[in-house]
Amino acid sequence: MKTKTFAAALLAATMLSGAASAKTLVYCSEGSPEGFDPALYTAGTTFDASSKPVYNRLVQFEPGTTNTVPGLAESWEISDDGLEITFKLREGVKFHTTDFFTPTRDFNADDVLFSFERQLKEDHPYHAYVEGASWEYFNGMSMPDLIKSIEKVDNLTVKFVLNRPEAPMIANLAMDFASIFSKEYADQLAESGNQSDLNQKPIGTGPFQFVAYQPDAVIRYKAHPDYWAGKQPIDDLVFAITTENSVRQQKLLAGECHIMPYPNPADIESLKANDALKVDEQEGLNVGYLAYNTKQAPFDQTEVRKALNMAINKQAILDAVFQGAGQAAKNPIPPTMWSYNDEIEHDPYDPEAAKAMLEEAGVTDLSMKVWAMPVQRPYNPNARRMAELIQEDFSKVGVDVEIVSYEWGEYLERSKAEDRDGAVLLGWTGDNGDPDNFLAVLLGCDAVGGANRAQWCNEEFDALIQKAKTLSTQEERAELYKEAQVVFKREAPWATIAHSIVHMPMRKEVTGYKMDPLGGHAFEGVDIAE
Repeated sequence: MKTKTFAAALLAATMLSGAASAKTLVYCSEGSPEGFDPALYTAGTTFDASSKPVYNRLVQFEPGTTNTVPGLAESWEISDDGLEITFKLREGVKFHTTDFFTPTRDFNADDVLFSFERQLKEDHPYHAYVEGASWEYFNGMSMPDLIKSIEKVDNLTVKFVLNRPEAPMIANLAMDFASIFSKEYADQLAESGNQSDLNQKPIGTGPFQFVAYQPDAVIRYKAHPDYWAGKQPIDDLVFAITTENSVRQQKLLAGECHIMPYPNPADIESLKANDALKVDEQEGLNVGYLAYNTKQAPFDQTEVRKALNMAINKQAILDAVFQGAGQAAKNPIPPTMWSYNDEIEHDPYDPEAAKAMLEEAGVTDLSMKVWAMPVQRPYNPNARRMAELIQEDFSKVGVDVEIVSYEWGEYLERSKAEDRDGAVLLGWTGDNGDPDNFLAVLLGCDAVGGANRAQWCNEEFDALIQKAKTLSTQEERAELYKEAQVVFKREAPWATIAHSIVHMPMRKEVTGYKMDPLGGHAFEGVDIAE
């Protein structure tokens, strides 16, 4: 039924575009977005459908790099003490005009204040505008403690006043959670009693504007005609939601989509050999892991976690799941990232020692759940298969595993719970090229109950990463991050599994697509050759 729905939508798009010789690019995405307000979520699938096409940020990453360049702010100045950052905003930036909103003014400082204050201030009318709003990134990155105030200097000038220097702040503001919303649109929704539409019918300043979403089937966008950086080469952008990678591949081969993410590793060589396709690849800035709930017995014992880590045969996982497109992980950050501590040793694969360690810890007849993601991700192309291999490994040391899964949005939400049972398979692709984005966001105390799926709060680790944020040089910060990795390995809140190589197959007629080292999929500047 979903295939028919997509086919009908694509036919309609083709008929519409054909009449005006318009160009339609179809992206076979791997899953549905949780919503269209990127500040509420942390999943790349959601960012691809919301922040990437619809919104801009004050600063942004230069396509294909982790370099920060001007976005909605054309320039910025940082005070000598690092406590004030003043942004000069771009003039004449237009918000989207749709059938549900017509802006009466250009982008200005009020929109910046609205976009951040709703996350910062608990008494803001949009702080809890959807059920369960937790501002996971904003809080996980300690923003409430960091930001003293955000001040409107004039219509085109905004000043962030901080409580302490924050080395990665500019890069952090290029991340998806920092997308800029229309205050005028939000006010209109509040007046009509439809605040939740902010998360369902997005309005931004980005290269594409939202047209329609049919859940689990298709999302349609069209090029923003008044985009400040110029109208896009393609006129219509279609996300064909296709959860199975084999079906995405069939659609790509049949010409039903132009680009697909996360191909089956076993199919890479045949895709490369196809004359109608090209396959881009790069080493991913990612890590795949198994996070124990360190607040629940017996996973609150370091010895138990280390024993289970020794029971996992990573090489078997690399062979069966990654099939040559990955390498074993020993640290919570990838080896291509500055401050990676290469002196740390891998967990040994030693089932006998693991079994003995569990017995010594008084753990016998352990039954546990291993959560397996329902979607392919760059850090884990087949979570179900990985879970089955871990299940087999754990059985050899006397641990009985039940594999559980949920729909992707529900999986992400349920796995945050501090009373979650067992261990969850997840992973991360860096959002800004800074180690803080892995170590603080995934393992810091502020992220417990959010992106810290291990629910692990270690004072020694947290003190190191918090201090590292305040230092001015990369060399000083790197030393503290290396120490933090030693603490992580000693305490073992995760089993670090793998870092992957990311492949992007596409039709040969696609031009201008740049792989994102941060794992996103953006279509600004992409064209289809005649």
